[in-house]
Amino acid sequence: MSNELAIACAQLNPIVGDIAGNLALARKARAEAAEMGADLVVFSELFISGYPPEDLVLKPAFQQACREAVETLAVDTADGGPAVLIGTPWHEEVKTYNACCLLEEGRVAATRFKVDLPNYGPFDEKRVFAAGPLPGPVPFRGVRLGIPICEDIWEDEVVECLEESGAELLIVPNGSPWWKYKHDLRLNIVVQRVTESNLPLIYINQLGGQDELIFDGASFGLHNDRTLAFQMPAFAEGVALTRWEREPGGPWRCVQGPMDVLEDNEELMWRACVQGLRDYVAKTGFPGVVLGLSGGIDSAICAAMAVDALGADRVHCVMLPYRYTSNESLVDAAACAEALGVRYDSVSIVDAVDGFTAALKPMFDALPADTTEENLQSRARGTTLMAISNKFGPMVVTTGNKSEMSVGYSTLYGDMNGGFNPIKDLYKTEVYRLSRWRNENHPRQCLGPAGVVIPQNIIDKAPSAELKPGQTDQDTLPPYDTLDDILECLVENEMSVAEIVSRGHDVETVKRIENMLYIAEYKRRQAPPGVKITRRNFGRDRRYPIVNRYRDHTI
Repeated sequence: MSNELAIACAQLNPIVGDIAGNLALARKARAEAAEMGADLVVFSELFISGYPPEDLVLKPAFQQACREAVETLAVDTADGGPAVLIGTPWHEEVKTYNACCLLEEGRVAATRFKVDLPNYGPFDEKRVFAAGPLPGPVPFRGVRLGIPICEDIWEDEVVECLEESGAELLIVPNGSPWWKYKHDLRLNIVVQRVTESNLPLIYINQLGGQDELIFDGASFGLHNDRTLAFQMPAFAEGVALTRWEREPGGPWRCVQGPMDVLEDNEELMWRACVQGLRDYVAKTGFPGVVLGLSGGIDSAICAAMAVDALGADRVHCVMLPYRYTSNESLVDAAACAEALGVRYDSVSIVDAVDGFTAALKPMFDALPADTTEENLQSRARGTTLMAISNKFGPMVVTTGNKSEMSVGYSTLYGDMNGGFNPIKDLYKTEVYRLSRWRNENHPRQCLGPAGVVIPQNIIDKAPSAELKPGQTDQDTLPPYDTLDDILECLVENEMSVAEIVSRGHDVETVKRIENMLYIAEYKRRQAPPGVKITRRNFGRDRRYPIVNRYRDHTI
């Protein structure tokens, strides 16, 4: 029986579908672990395929390619170096499982299958995987390892089975998406399982952006007394060595490992948006991004995030002025571009809008001007940015926040044009708060300059789309602190109108916002993806019908 074990935790950023690339990442991490003297290197859930692979898992050729990659990696372990614990889809007979494979001595020494397949929020695993049987521990160099996979620790059954069948140390591969406050929730779940089983636990989590999901890493371990064994950083790749020892007859304890400190919530939110944008651009192959810089807060924060993600040389900002664009906005946009060090151009949309107006004049002449004419401005801007994207190759970043997306204050084929939106899941009040925070802080892993990157006047002035003279957002919306509280009640918490009114909100305002939320569903279905920040983002987490006549009449 071994009383020492060196376990390397590979907190890495796989790409969904890049089986060869993910295999290369695993080989590189194993070589690094070997130099550290590791006995075992542990990877995250479904590492070989990338997570979540969604319906790719249904393709027999994909299943076979994943299996071949795992078997190739298994052959590598005949060299006497570290064994490997790695996640992969695994097809047996007529079923495909979410599996974790132990690779040792040149072979696949053991497989364990995920039991509890999540089917809520962003997860749809019952669609593509079969549930595995309750697992027993895996023997490894005289130690009995329990390997519950991600969701398997969110209830007690799997860990209880492992404890009762003799497991000594739990290693949990995860593809756990981040959202604000997720760290506390994870820790609470892990503490429950450790308390119930009296077993130490290693929690290894994926890093990186995948479409709208963001994985923060932040891998950690707990001793059986619930004290922190080690902590890896959030939003940073790395292979970390942990050394575990056991006194004869006693529990395993970590005697060496990293002890990083996780950042406060504002920094984690900022870095999540940055990581999500960086990975979306990199993994889809765009050379950079272009966005409209209006002089307003939303485009300014998106520009700052883009520079933090990609560097100033890969960000192109364009002012798209019309007759209603104020001189203040022109000055503020130029100042923001200068602070960020990006390329900045100005392309007037006057001729484009006037051309549309003239073409439509015979049909529209007898009718008063309304939002139709305002939307022509937005659509001219969207078309201009898409033309720049088509000509030069950068992806268009859209800049609508969650408050606007909730109530439909966005224009189809206008400001919604683009490939990705880093602030899609940030409410307007959060946009302001994070803008102030970024001006005072320089986050880790960010490429932009320190200091003020969003001019103070952009933060201070009243928000406006500037689609008509003297326009402000509060002409037609309640103040954003009121609006955002109502929206959070409706979207995140599914509260009734009566419950929201009991918080001090006007009943007619709540009903109006609820109606605006429902009727804007068709727009959100056509919006580009964006980083998931809240517990319930639009898209994966909240699936409402477009045709929907339900309204809350409880008050």
